[in-house]
Amino acid sequence: MNGVKHSNFSRYAWAVLAYNVFVILLGAFVRSSGSGAGCGSHWPLCNGEVLPQAPGIATLIEFSHRLTSGVALLLVGGLLLWARRLYAAGQPARVAAMWSMGFIVVEALVGAALVLLQLTGDNPALLRGGVIAVHLANTLLLLGALTLCAWHAAGGVPVQLPKGAPAAAIWLGTGLLVLVGSSGAITALGDTLFPAASLSAGLQQDFDPGAHLFVRLRIWHPVLAIGTGLYIIVLARIWGLEGQPAAVRRAALTLIVVVGLQWVGGTLAVLLLAPLWIQITHLLMADVLWILWVLLIAAVHPAPVAVTSSRQSVPA
Repeated sequence: MNGVKHSNFSRYAWAVLAYNVFVILLGAFVRSSGSGAGCGSHWPLCNGEVLPQAPGIATLIEFSHRLTSGVALLLVGGLLLWARRLYAAGQPARVAAMWSMGFIVVEALVGAALVLLQLTGDNPALLRGGVIAVHLANTLLLLGALTLCAWHAAGGVPVQLPKGAPAAAIWLGTGLLVLVGSSGAITALGDTLFPAASLSAGLQQDFDPGAHLFVRLRIWHPVLAIGTGLYIIVLARIWGLEGQPAAVRRAALTLIVVVGLQWVGGTLAVLLLAPLWIQITHLLMADVLWILWVLLIAAVHPAPVAVTSSRQSVPA
């Protein structure tokens, strides 16, 4: 019976992770379509109403995102409650579920701050860029916690990071991915607020010292992305050397392929002037890349066998 319960919880955890990726992509659609101010500066109400009356397109898009975000909060709350019933205190799946709950609460608060401070629509305030960067960083932490919860629920062994230089390499890669993601969020915001009429006009904007900071940052995001990608590829190659289990080698290879696809997507975004579908696809691949990074770290750095099984249930 316990095996069935753990299997059901594992499927639920992976489903919650996938749903949160969907909500993240919908949030990017809200921003890219200019619908962020669809509910005005009201939160949690929409234009001062529980259910907007005769809403326009922008209001429908923003309100839909709020509804799906609320469902995500409830799903993660359910994940935590289920984990508390299924696992003993201190077990990795239960701990990851607790962190997931904390991060999604922060996610809701940051989203509320964007609305209440009117950092939506066509507002080019520098504060908006800072909050967007924090929002993206917290989003990655949320996805990482959900990924680890699903990993442990599926039977993945507890993770024990190494010490010294190997640990520094992991933290550096993690920090670089967060930095690239945050810079990408600001770059996408710049593309939305200051669209270029052509590739040449966009390049002139990028190198114009008088251009808005969001525009000038578009130069540095590709540089960071290429450098970080090379670093991740080197680590993935090292971790996926012969002698590693086949699953680890496949994960390392998949990570390398996704890095390459991200480079292709970034190039297309520049050449095609960042159309909406490219932005959404690019963000999706960034989320997949982050999830693969977390899974690869978990697979390469298991705790010693003597550690208590992560599937230990709460005593009846």
